[in-house]
This record gives sequence, structure tokens and C-alpha cells, in this order.
Amino acid sequence: MQYQNIARRCGALLATACMAAAIGTAAAAPAADGAGTYPDNAMRIIVPYTPGGFNDTMARVLGKKLTEAWHQPVIVENRPGAGTVVGTEAGARAAPDGYTLVVVGFPLVVNQYIYPKLPYDTQRDFVPVLLAGQTPNVLLVRAESPIKSLPDLVARAKASPGKMNYASAGNGTSLHLAMEYFKNVTGTDMNQIPYKGSAPMVTALLGGQVDVMFDNLPNALPQIKAGKMRALGITTAKRLPSVPDIPTVAEQGYPGFEVAVWYGLAVPRGTPTAIVEKLNAQLNKALQDEDVKSVFAAQGVQVLGGSTADFEKFFQAQDAKWAPVIKKAGIRAE
Repeated sequence: MQYQNIARRCGALLATACMAAAIGTAAAAPAADGAGTYPDNAMRIIVPYTPGGFNDTMARVLGKKLTEAWHQPVIVENRPGAGTVVGTEAGARAAPDGYTLVVVGFPLVVNQYIYPKLPYDTQRDFVPVLLAGQTPNVLLVRAESPIKSLPDLVARAKASPGKMNYASAGNGTSLHLAMEYFKNVTGTDMNQIPYKGSAPMVTALLGGQVDVMFDNLPNALPQIKAGKMRALGITTAKRLPSVPDIPTVAEQGYPGFEVAVWYGLAVPRGTPTAIVEKLNAQLNKALQDEDVKSVFAAQGVQVLGGSTADFEKFFQAQDAKWAPVIKKAGIRAE
């Protein structure tokens, strides 16, 4: 009898010890996806631009979807300045815990080559999370221009090197680089006339102060539809269903010519891979939401998405494309 009681007590003690060990192990182990309880606090998205543009809109609509999915507030923080350098630096310096994302785009590639020194390392300080979307450019002349087509433009430019002028939205902007790239590919020489944004560019083109320019398709479309501008080519690989009558630059003798303004999200280097992948998965879900698609479509932005590896590959391709263009043109930040 005494032996049986002792055995019973030992068995109970052993069971208790095993249970305690199991609980301790479960408490110490991360969740199955490796991201633990993330996110269990407020998040923020740094936008290196003033409120109102698409970068800001994208951050707010995607932030709202993260809040709906994870029940945590997402604060959008606008940090404009120095051609996105101010906000981008804030993103690079944030704690690598997944609670701070930063909006990135074309300037992230360009700025490393046009500024003598940056307060962050473009190649080392960021982890790509999601390539959200892109907007193509379109090559434009005014409706009254004697230039009737892209081949006509190239022929005229080659016949009078350095005589034609093109408008840009400022030194080192995507529209400036698009034309420098076009000049390289076509073997032409045209002079840049920089303006502060798209609106004064349009005024200059319509007024005959410049001969040609690239602009983002959504900005140009109203002028094209109104018959005030002629579109010579669009910078996509294939014609867009929304504007099927605009031929691509590529199909007019320059295969592979693609230029787009793109929009993405990144986190500071050192953010755990499991958290990066969790963010990527949830943001990809958000991109498929009809509300998000409508917002993108209203701004003329093509929804992309994809894996973190897809974004990294895209970024490196952009880097390889634009570095030689910038160096050849000798572009520097003003």
C-alpha cells in the first residue's frame, strides 16, 4: 500500500513537471510563422513626400488595410525634403522591428548617383517588402507640332543636333532621366529645359517654348483626349488596353525601351525575415482588395505586387539601367 502511494505521488509530480516544461517551451517558442505575436503595437509608414500625391495615397490606403487585418493603428508620417532624402533617412534609421515602413520609388535608385553623399547606404540599409505599382510615361508634342510620329522626331533631332528642346520636371527627376535614356537609345541630342513639376511643363509645351517632353500618362491623358497634345509613344512593353491607339516606343524600333514611375515599401535592414514575409503576404492581399484597386486605377497606377525577391530583382535591374544614364549625362542634384 505504502509503495503504491509513493508511486502515485511520483507519477503526479512527473506529470506536473512535464506540463510545466511544455508550457515553458510553448511560451518561449515563436508562432508557427516565425513572426511571434507581430504586430502587437502601432505601426507607421514614412512617406518622403508632402500629402496629396499618389505616394501618400498609397501609404494611407494600404495602411488602412493593414489596420483592418491586424487591428493595430497604422500612422502615416509625411517627411518630405531634399528629393526624398529626409524621409528615406528616417526610414533607414528606424528600429528594424517591422513597425516602421518607408515608401520608396524611383528616387531611391537615382539619389545614390546624383548626390555627392547620402546619410544612408541605398544598397545596404533597406530590405524590400513590396513593389506595389507603377505608372508609365508617354512621349508628347503639342497638337500643332510638325512632328507627327516618333520616327519623325528622331529624324528631325538627328538632322539638327542640339537644336531641339525638351521639358523636364527638374534635374534628376524620372521625366528628365526618361528623356536622357531616350536620347541614348535613339542617338539624338536635345537640350533639357527644367521646370518645377508637371503643370509648368504642360504650359511650356502647349505654348511652344519646348518641342517635346515625357509625362506620366495620368497627367497627360486629359490633354491628349482634349486634342491639345499628340502622343508619340508610351513606355510600356506592350500597348495598354486603356489607350490602345498609343504605340509603344519599343514597337517603333527600340525594343526593350521601358520606363515607369514605380511605388514600393521597404523596411530597415535587420528586420527579421519572418516579419518581412508576413508584411509582404498581407500587403499582397491588400493589393487584391477592390477598394485598393479602385484607388490605384483612379490614379492611373498599374497594380503589381509579388514576392520580396521579385522586388529585389526589379530594384537591381533599375539600378543597372539608370546608373549609366545618369553618369553619361553628368546629372547632379541641384
